Amino acid sequence: MTVQVPAILTSSPLIHRYPGNPVLDASKVPYPTALVFNAGVTKFRGKYVMVFRNDYGSLAEQTIEPHHTTDLGIAFSDDGIHWEASPKKCFKLHDEEIIRAYDPRLTVIGDRCYMCFAVDTKHGIRGGIAVTDDFEDFEILSLSSPDLRNMVLFPEKIGGNYVRLERPFTVYSRGGKDRFDTWISESPDLKYWGNSDLLFAVEHVPFANDKVGPAAPPVKTDQGWLTTFHAVDIDPARGKHGWEPSWKKRYTAGIMLLDLENPKKIIGMCREPLLAPEANYEIDGGFRNNVIFPGGMILEDDGEVKIYYGSADTIECLATAHVDDLISLCLKGR
Repeated sequence: MTVQVPAILTSSPLIHRYPGNPVLDASKVPYPTALVFNAGVTKFRGKYVMVFRNDYGSLAEQTIEPHHTTDLGIAFSDDGIHWEASPKKCFKLHDEEIIRAYDPRLTVIGDRCYMCFAVDTKHGIRGGIAVTDDFEDFEILSLSSPDLRNMVLFPEKIGGNYVRLERPFTVYSRGGKDRFDTWISESPDLKYWGNSDLLFAVEHVPFANDKVGPAAPPVKTDQGWLTTFHAVDIDPARGKHGWEPSWKKRYTAGIMLLDLENPKKIIGMCREPLLAPEANYEIDGGFRNNVIFPGGMILEDDGEVKIYYGSADTIECLATAHVDDLISLCLKGR
């Protein structure tokens, strides 16, 4: 039975959308594209870097062939607000087995930038990890077995191991339908992963009834790992909410705080969405309306937190909040 989530969900008043949204869309990309979204964003060697998902079907005809027309583009910024997309794309995987790579997530560890990404193959969805020093050459460190995606790395080792959040597709054991939860795993070398545990499940989030999973990679604060997640609710009564004949889901963003020394321990989780689809560019005119998906979070020296998110699976947007406010939201949910 599908749990009923409230028909109206609102964003926290402590978070603020950038009034100039979107910060990147198809019109700002110097090559044919239709959808620019679900980007990984970080600060690397003094520059803001955005690796974005680029779906290049026909925007005019509102048709996309998603399994054949996706690669990754890259953009740079001096202030994290005004972005310039490079004329050269930065990453693509495609061969007889691999259909496409997409949904990048960037984490700087030491002096190198690591990228998690999803891979559609003819035999399931895999999660990948690559490393780069220049965003031109990438070394692929690992590819998971199916079915796994939405992986994000913590920016440093914890207890001597690398740590990642992930969302496996546990269909059979969860009733034969969408019921996807958030897990946490460890690795000594970013190649071999194990010691996996459930971090939190769909039923632990009041504004989800379909799936929950990682969003932007965690950032370190004095009080814990500040961590966003995506939450999905489904309502069979919903009709056409985008280009697809039927789109019954709504994606919102949540926020939680994990223990610094043991990130398998949730210190607190906000019981309401951090960001819910409300702005006109989030609820209307997109490929899939009512979708918010954070992919990058940057903590500035002055305490401002920049959260970059894909909107309606169509554009890339920015919202900001103060780190103390976000931590307070999490602690109130204990």
